[in-house]
Amino acid sequence: MGSRLLNIQRRTAEHGRLRTGYTQGNRPVRSANWVVTSHSEDHVRRAAELWGGNPEQWQPLNSTISQWRVITKAPSIEALITPGDPLNQYNEMWSKGGCQRRCDGETELLTRQPCLCARQFGESWHLQKKGAVCSTTSRLNVMLPDLSGMGMWRAETHSFYAAQEWGGMVDMVLAGTDGKGFIPVTLRIEPRQRVANGETKKFPVVVVELRGVTPRQALAGPMNAATALDPAGSSRAVAAIEAPRPDYLAEARGSLTPDDVRDVWRKARAAGHVDPKGSDDLSKELMAIAEQMETETAGPDADGAYPAEIVDEPTPAEWPAVAQPGSAA
Repeated sequence: MGSRLLNIQRRTAEHGRLRTGYTQGNRPVRSANWVVTSHSEDHVRRAAELWGGNPEQWQPLNSTISQWRVITKAPSIEALITPGDPLNQYNEMWSKGGCQRRCDGETELLTRQPCLCARQFGESWHLQKKGAVCSTTSRLNVMLPDLSGMGMWRAETHSFYAAQEWGGMVDMVLAGTDGKGFIPVTLRIEPRQRVANGETKKFPVVVVELRGVTPRQALAGPMNAATALDPAGSSRAVAAIEAPRPDYLAEARGSLTPDDVRDVWRKARAAGHVDPKGSDDLSKELMAIAEQMETETAGPDADGAYPAEIVDEPTPAEWPAVAQPGSAA
């Protein structure tokens, strides 16, 4: 393997953003479905094919560079959490001049002072009017396996409640995987409401859920890429491996007739446990049991009687002609 510079952080390119809102003119609008934005027209058009919507050119507020976006019809999309720590969370305040505050919840990192919002408004500072305090900002870097490119997509939310859930979810996964391997997840926009001071407030929250794997699998250690890319297929394969095969030989030996043994073989064939041409060992053993039964039932019993032979009854056309009286034989 080649070498790497040790004094810089390695990261993949960012292909675009996953947003929970969009702008109409200068007015922000919340979206119940994902909004995919990127500088790449190809990425956005592919997203539209997967999740619906009409691709369009779009210019973010306070930017002179146009991008592409699609307001999809999908409230949930499939993604992968990649190796490393994919989550960054800060309390931030932005203006046209850039980031004015960036706080880790205790210390405002730009001025190295204690949290300014908590000092001014107390523990419930996040309930203050937007713009008066920092916004709780969570950025989750994920890979979208069905879009081209090996880069990352950034899902961002300013929800105080989503920040709590994202942190808890990601930390549990990292505890099980040590930041190694991929984890399949679903990013879902979930509508919620909160009642406080007699007022009902409705808002969307982005939920990060495990996709196609159980907590046991996710926390058991690093997951290989094949399982993460197709967790449903891997689960079916594991189930097939773990499922015990019926004891066809015991069932055949308990059968009463050779035809019953052949039925056992047909059942094994339907389950994919024997070769349809009968060339495998299990088929040969079942055939031997059927042949042995045929040999044992061919001779007379203890009383000297032979088993009754069942034949097809002839049709009228096959009946022999019966001579009429006075006719020539």
